[in-house]
Parts: sequence; C-alpha cells; structure tokens
Amino acid sequence: MSKFIKEHIISELEDQLRGRGEVLVVDMSKLTGTDANRLRVELGQSKIETLGVKNSLARLAAGRVGLEALSPILEGPSTLVWGGDDVVALSKQITAWAKDLSALEIKGAAVEGQTLDAAGVDRLSKSPGRPELLSRIAGLILTPGGNVCGALLGAGGTIAGQIKSHGDRDE
Repeated sequence: MSKFIKEHIISELEDQLRGRGEVLVVDMSKLTGTDANRLRVELGQSKIETLGVKNSLARLAAGRVGLEALSPILEGPSTLVWGGDDVVALSKQITAWAKDLSALEIKGAAVEGQTLDAAGVDRLSKSPGRPELLSRIAGLILTPGGNVCGALLGAGGTIAGQIKSHGDRDE
C-alpha cells in the first residue's frame, strides 16, 4: 500500500474517531457472513458503528486523536465499535451479542483514557447506564421534599384538622 493511500486511510480513521471517548474492540473474523451482516444492521439501528481496521493504521489514527488506550488491545483481527447512547449501553449490547454469537470475541475497550480488557467490558455492561443513574439522582433529590410533604400532610394535617374543629366549635 502506498504512503499516500495509508495517510488517506489514517486521516479518515482520525475523522471517525475524533471526539470519541470510548471505543470497543471486537474480533468478528470468525463470524459467518450472515451473522456479521445481521450484527452490523442491528447495531446500526441503535446508532452504533462498526469498522474493520488494520491494526497499525488504527494505532496511528487513535494516537493522533487521543485514544492511545486502544493500542494494547489492537492485536489480531480487530473491529472498532462505537456510538449508541452511552458506553454502558454500548457494552451491554456488545456483551449480549457475544453471548448470542459465540464466534464474536470481545477484545477490550478504551474508556475515558483507560484500557479495559474483555472482563472489564463485561463488568461495565453490568453497571447502571446514564438513564438509570439520572433517575436515581432525581429520586435522591426529590426524597427529602417528599418526606417534608408527607410529614406536613400526616401529623401536621391532623393537628390542623383538630385546630379547625376547635375553631368551628367555638363559633
């Protein structure tokens, strides 16, 4: 491959990886054509992109855009996977596919500058995602207000009712 072609491919990879904080690496080489196409189509519907890469070119492109954490896991046949709602949702989908298709191998990931191995991706897939964390935070914020309202409506409401009934009796 000529130097001009390599530089063009690296430039395209840089454009696609720029701004990505998390990228998973899988080995899809053992999948049948039908399974690989089904995987790509269904991931594409979730706005998840896949890209088969040559490791040396991917290392250069990743290094140029700040994804040096990918370098240790770019060995052997590699497909980069990124996108989706967040990295937890992405890892959950890829882990589910790996359980469904035994020929799909998760090699690792680069998440916020950290390198994760396959076990790390599996642990990440079991953690709560962004929507669940936001709902937990909202619940924690609303709980004290709910407790105050409950106290006012419970015992406070009873006291207010007693005062009102004494006031009505005196009239």
